[in-house]
Amino acid sequence: MPRTIYFDYNATTPLDPAVRDAMLPFLDEIWGNPSSVHHVGRQARALLDEARDRAAKFLGAKPSEIIFTSGGTEANNLAIFGSARALKAKGNHLITSAVEHHAVLQCFDYLEKHEGFSVTRLPVNFEGRVAPDDLKNAIRPDTVLVSVMAANNEIGTLQPVAELGAICRERKIVFHTDAVQWFGKEPFENMQQFHADLVSVCAHKFHGPKGAGLLYIKSPLHPDPILFGGGHENERRAGTENLPAIIGLVAALEKFMKPPVFAPAKLKPLVAKLAAAIETIEGCEIVSPQEKCLLNTVSFVVRGADGIALMAGLDMEGICASSGSACSAGSLEPSHVVLAIGKKESANSLVRFSLGRDSTEKEVDFVCAVLPEVIRRAQLGGLAAKRL
Repeated sequence: MPRTIYFDYNATTPLDPAVRDAMLPFLDEIWGNPSSVHHVGRQARALLDEARDRAAKFLGAKPSEIIFTSGGTEANNLAIFGSARALKAKGNHLITSAVEHHAVLQCFDYLEKHEGFSVTRLPVNFEGRVAPDDLKNAIRPDTVLVSVMAANNEIGTLQPVAELGAICRERKIVFHTDAVQWFGKEPFENMQQFHADLVSVCAHKFHGPKGAGLLYIKSPLHPDPILFGGGHENERRAGTENLPAIIGLVAALEKFMKPPVFAPAKLKPLVAKLAAAIETIEGCEIVSPQEKCLLNTVSFVVRGADGIALMAGLDMEGICASSGSACSAGSLEPSHVVLAIGKKESANSLVRFSLGRDSTEKEVDFVCAVLPEVIRRAQLGGLAAKRL
């Protein structure tokens, strides 16, 4: 088995040693329940409150606007289900885009199918980008919630999220953005830059722990809870807080946002070299935008091959990549993002390389060297399957 080349940083990142060290006392010495009234619980509560204050200060928010969650999926679910249900008396029309993460799309599917909401799914152009005019045209008098991601996890497209948020704010419509792929990769000043009422964040995308995330909820919005059983997190999220993970999340925020841990000076040349090699391979077409794209991401489709064969071929060479969303691993379904950008015939052949802080030029050179043969074998396999 060759050495591992990890080009799947959009799926997850390794836990940073300094973040782990910050978490360790909360796995051993500080183990109390923050809701307990005795001194062991009060110690945990004080440190939880301190972590919330730190997160709020860093994000440019009030402590009461920070709700800790188990990750990006829960943050998205709370934002969408909680806000739609809380606002239903004002209207039942919701808007999202065709290229959202499944943690967003499936929430809207459920609300439409089971709870009487009407959903508009905005189309995207060939780069996977929503047009602000399409949002303006889709808004109705009964529109109460819009959700459009900040950056696409599969092909890297950056959405005009601040402009979309401004449109919603002007019309007094609640706006949510799934910013899970933004943090640590793109410049961040404060939560106000998104013009959003709700922003989802996930720690393990920027060298924090898995099982930790947060939802920014702009005051005075108060989404209905989706978990019940206690008054935790300002009565927005029941359940004993995962203090070690929260500490890790806050440490990673403070360490890796300003400047972003995905450093442009290092990653842009590596991604450019990788993209140049892909463009020379017959049957390959890059679907990541050339501009306004996550700097670490290059995604492409392969004519005559399928994603499972491509992933297997890469893995045999020790190369970790993705055929789309990591949350859909093992799925044989075509990429909904590639379908949305108009490439139906290639939607089951997406390959995503997403680089990170430990990626090297030697690794890129190795991938460039073996990629033509990996693709050739996958295409031969696809041709043989057609003949059967």
